[in-house]
Amino acid sequence: MKPPPFDYATPRSVDEVVEVLREAPDESSLLAGGQSLMPLLNMRMAQPRVVVDLNRAEGLGAIELTGEGRVRIGSMVRQRRLETDQELRDRLPLLTEAARHIAHVPIRMRGTVGGSLAHADPAAELPAAVCALEGRLLVRGTEVERTIPAGDFFLGALTSAIGPGELLVAVAIDTPPKGTGWAFHEVARTHGAFALAGAAALLHVGEDGGIDLVRLALLGVGSVPYVPDWLGEMAVGEAPDESLFRRIGERVGDEVAPFDDVHASADYRRRVAGVLSARALAEAAGRSNGRASG
Repeated sequence: MKPPPFDYATPRSVDEVVEVLREAPDESSLLAGGQSLMPLLNMRMAQPRVVVDLNRAEGLGAIELTGEGRVRIGSMVRQRRLETDQELRDRLPLLTEAARHIAHVPIRMRGTVGGSLAHADPAAELPAAVCALEGRLLVRGTEVERTIPAGDFFLGALTSAIGPGELLVAVAIDTPPKGTGWAFHEVARTHGAFALAGAAALLHVGEDGGIDLVRLALLGVGSVPYVPDWLGEMAVGEAPDESLFRRIGERVGDEVAPFDDVHASADYRRRVAGVLSARALAEAAGRSNGRASG
């Protein structure tokens, strides 16, 4: 297959990207790592008039760490760097663990953080991880800059809150409190394949032995990452034990709304979602406050 004909732009700055988008906001596609766009072009599922290559645009490939515990990850940061940057691994180990499940190393060497988030694939690992971390996505347009909470960014399968003429510049994440445990689990047909279901979890146990912070986000069980808004009420103040995590997993399995496809049935995904939720929360609890090595 061959892609349709298109004009090709190589802006050197974010301002230049925005100017190119201003000229054809509804007929432009952004090229980051190309892992998603190139197949869409070759199958002619995407037919833009202009492809805007972001690889030469300065300022999109940096990771900034602040003394206040905030991490700013540029949209063109390669997924592989989530695994290899030691400071990032120390501050956001959940992102590192999620990245290890993305396809294979050659894909992660080219694929970008922003590309994965903007593509909004329901089976992708990074959207769920960023939701669990309560990240904020920074979007630049021709007129305004916007900060969008991760929970509001993903609107549906392959649909995000990025509008015509807008560019995802970075994702900002506050480092979880010291001693917060983390875990990421998924099930796929083969290593590196799209996830059938997955769970990202954060959990902190207070000095009194009760849970004082807990977050959970699931992938592959609906058109957007599933974040249970009832989790805090159910778990905060409770002892982090197997019974609690089993009950949470059962409720997750009851409430998610997955779909049938050629890879798995909706019923299978529901059952797996519940099991993975309980497993991820238990592992995160074990890692909380140094209870187990990460």
